[in-house]
Amino acid sequence: MYFFLTNLSFLDICYTSTNVPQMLSNMVGRRRTIPFSSCATQMYFSLSFGMIECVLLGVMAYDRYVAICHPLHYTVIMDRNTCVQLAAISWSSSFLSSMVINVFTLSLPYCGPNVLNHFFCEVPSVLRLACTDTSLTELVVFIFSIVIVFIPFLLIVVSYAQILLSVLRMRSASGRYKALSTCASHLTVVALFYGTAIFMYMRPQSKSSRAGGKVIAVFYTVVTPMLNPLIYSLRNQDVKGALRRAVAKQRT
Repeated sequence: MYFFLTNLSFLDICYTSTNVPQMLSNMVGRRRTIPFSSCATQMYFSLSFGMIECVLLGVMAYDRYVAICHPLHYTVIMDRNTCVQLAAISWSSSFLSSMVINVFTLSLPYCGPNVLNHFFCEVPSVLRLACTDTSLTELVVFIFSIVIVFIPFLLIVVSYAQILLSVLRMRSASGRYKALSTCASHLTVVALFYGTAIFMYMRPQSKSSRAGGKVIAVFYTVVTPMLNPLIYSLRNQDVKGALRRAVAKQRT
């Protein structure tokens, strides 16, 4: 579990580093422009890191399924090599998928206006600037959204359905509580990230609101990476104890 949490933590650092500096520069500076090459680079890495998080959350759900439903075989099924391979698949498949989507997006003609109504370069917002029919590119985005976003989401749903059945069969109330508590943090992160990502990428562009899209993007690019360390660390008893001592010290 902690191996995948390490990957998730590093991923969140990369994800926010791709989008937030440009956003802050636009907010505090007078020069609110970005070169086309920089926009393309930002769009590629932003989409890549978002896809990696989708696949990684699915892998983490499978890890919890094995730990709870097959605890005696956990160290055999999820050995070090398997964990490394699953993490490598998450990163490599997402980088390749993002490359395909970006090739389709950047191959379209952009003849103006060049005003991006967003705080960073994202595929749906960039597609609005194209001066040609974007239905083929939107179809490619939708297909890859199903593969990279929806299939891991189905894996999460199936994994937690099996976990719930196993928990209900447990006779010990403390055992049920312990099993569910190990999943609470992951489920919270899944709800925050997947709920906004699916709503953003798996709906027709014609029905999307620009203002609403920017609000949704803030959640999965800024809010979720910011909350992930808090969500996972608050399960740690040492962190909880330090937080209680800090609060008590403030009161005194």
